[in-house]
Amino acid sequence: MPHDKAHPHHRHDHPHHVGTDVTLRRAALLTIVFAFVEAGGGWWTGSLALLSDAGHMVTDGAALVLGAIAAWMARRPPSQRHSYGLGRAEVLAALLNAAAMIVIAVAIAWEAVVRLDQAPQVKGVATALIALCGLALNLVVMRWLGRHHDMNSRAARLHVIGDALGSVAAILAGGIIAATGWTPIDPLASLVICALIAASAWRLLRDSLHALMEGVPAGLSVDTIGAEMARVDGVVSVHDLHVWTLSGSRTALSAHIVVRNLQHWDRVLRELQERLHAAFGVDHVTLQPETHERPLVRMERRSR
Repeated sequence: MPHDKAHPHHRHDHPHHVGTDVTLRRAALLTIVFAFVEAGGGWWTGSLALLSDAGHMVTDGAALVLGAIAAWMARRPPSQRHSYGLGRAEVLAALLNAAAMIVIAVAIAWEAVVRLDQAPQVKGVATALIALCGLALNLVVMRWLGRHHDMNSRAARLHVIGDALGSVAAILAGGIIAATGWTPIDPLASLVICALIAASAWRLLRDSLHALMEGVPAGLSVDTIGAEMARVDGVVSVHDLHVWTLSGSRTALSAHIVVRNLQHWDRVLRELQERLHAAFGVDHVTLQPETHERPLVRMERRSR
């Protein structure tokens, strides 16, 4: 038995993705429709915060469509050319969405700085009311996306949270302008939101690049995992241990396991599978047994 490949809790149909693409499509449609409404309202009221939020929502709609396509691709079964399936599409979508958010934040910040010198007249009450409707929509979409926890959905939630913050800023700006007439609050509110969006987008961009470079997933430690595996009765040591991200919500692991007796390998393998899944959420496991006396031929049939 030169090579044992175990998938203790893995299914190729990936049920955790079922419904994700549908949710993202619904969210995209609702977001894009309201974006045009908000853009018209921003033009009418003269509010940069409202126009910025509308532009942000248009991009969010495109990001949600991209996320829906990625979720659909992640459900595709493995093939001869993609033996792990297309789950990495979720990570790639998250990367593109994060990069788009940073570009948007920079563009809005530039316009806000320009407007600080020449702040136009803004209809404060109308701005606040339109932004309040946008905030209500954002909360509905966030509730829909809250049912999913993969990296792709996380990227989509980031966009929607940015929208919600933009709506809050527009509400505050509209209220202050209505109460005091101080129009510089409008571009200042936009600058605050840009900083928050850029910080969140940068973290997601970093995590996406880390996953694409096959880094150890956040929250996991190779040393900790190896130590836990070595505690299984019958395991002498663990080496050549690798942990990486397969998709936005799937983690893979491979390792060579030195055992005392190959006759007990079936039991050891089962205990390793159960422990890895329970302790670390790893559900795609490739383990190769060997002994000190007679090392087995090492084979790795992983395709990246």
